[in-house]
Amino acid sequence: MALPIVAVVGRPNVGKSTLFNKLVGKRLSIVEDTPGVTRDRIYSECEWRNRKFMVVDTGGIEPNSEDVILKQMRRQAELAVEKADVIVFLTDVRIGVTADDEDVAIMLRKSGKPVVLCVNKCDSIGDPPAEFYEFYSLGLGDPIAVSAAHGHGSGDMLDEIFKYFPEEEAENDDEEYIKVAVIGKPNVGKSSLINRVAGEDRVIVSDIAGTTRDATDTTVENSHGKYIFIDTAGIRKKSKVLEKIEHYSVLRAYMAVDRSDVCVILIDATVGFTEQDSKVAGYAHEQGKACIVAVNKWDAVEKTDSTMDEFKAKLSENFSFMSYVPFIFISAKTGQRVEKLFDMINDVNRQNSMRISTGMLNDVLSYATTRVQPPSDKGRRLKIYYMTQPSTRPPTFVTFVNRADLFHFSYQRYLENQIRQTFGLEGTPVRFIVRERGKNDDK
Repeated sequence: MALPIVAVVGRPNVGKSTLFNKLVGKRLSIVEDTPGVTRDRIYSECEWRNRKFMVVDTGGIEPNSEDVILKQMRRQAELAVEKADVIVFLTDVRIGVTADDEDVAIMLRKSGKPVVLCVNKCDSIGDPPAEFYEFYSLGLGDPIAVSAAHGHGSGDMLDEIFKYFPEEEAENDDEEYIKVAVIGKPNVGKSSLINRVAGEDRVIVSDIAGTTRDATDTTVENSHGKYIFIDTAGIRKKSKVLEKIEHYSVLRAYMAVDRSDVCVILIDATVGFTEQDSKVAGYAHEQGKACIVAVNKWDAVEKTDSTMDEFKAKLSENFSFMSYVPFIFISAKTGQRVEKLFDMINDVNRQNSMRISTGMLNDVLSYATTRVQPPSDKGRRLKIYYMTQPSTRPPTFVTFVNRADLFHFSYQRYLENQIRQTFGLEGTPVRFIVRERGKNDDK
């Protein structure tokens, strides 16, 4: 199920980013660092009262020319409201209610979305300052006094946000379908690809309502299986709009990733790999999704005998943090290799949900540790007692060792490669959890 979206909106310098960092930087956050992944985001997953949600920082809006800040702020707020389940409207008690605050409040009231009004910089413990009560004039209900810098009031704010989360629903109806997110930059051919897969060899193709946060999905049933293609193709960069607008197209792709089983990362063959491709692909990797890199518009590339090999080598370098990902060269326009894409989707989905018996895992572990001895430090050698797989999507392996600090990343990578060589696991990340035998550690 897609996560609820909480958007933080407000004027520049009211403390939106500070509040965002406070929410995702403390133990509320379930985000982990992953090697090779850029982390300069305006979104993150959080958790409150055992409910996960996505928090979005709309960012400070600075004037790009002589345009008034209000115009840019309104555009940012409208974009946030469009996709959010709950809006956190952040204001500044030290500045008081401004004309810009009033203008946004009017827009938020018209939106019909639930709004949690927070008055920031109430840094002192106890009753809020007299200026706090001025914010009742915005007509958005009882304001909540918070201090983004110190964390005061954040619990009350999160409890109020929690009230507005939609009911959690089981996705039983979709269990037999493979959910495929087609993600990538604008104009790489996402719409063309979805139209192509929906239009060929189809048995049933129908538009079904996606979640409240996503574009219409397309169901496809054909000889390869049953699929729901999650369409993120309607997002385009608005011309002459501030750069942060483009972040919302990335956010929608992240939301599609959350709902998906398989991510098809679409690259434009005529443009090549870009930073935005890295960000979206990195998020899919972090979320443990099965992934495929599909190079579209291959028909538009002038080729020699070595063109594809050279392109693959470059992509392998660009996707070094996802060395497991397979590549396919397609043309949504002509249909070239699109049929093969279905087989690849089925395969990586199967790999992502693969479960390996403890006996087979430990046979591989025994061979690997005999072939390359575990590392040692100051006379103490790492001992790996055994390995088991507690979960799938992605395949996750727990290793019980004598000392976790000796289990270096390089040796984990070696064991990962041995497991992949034996069992495949193409197209899926894997996770390692290291436990010291007899100790209750967090990892």
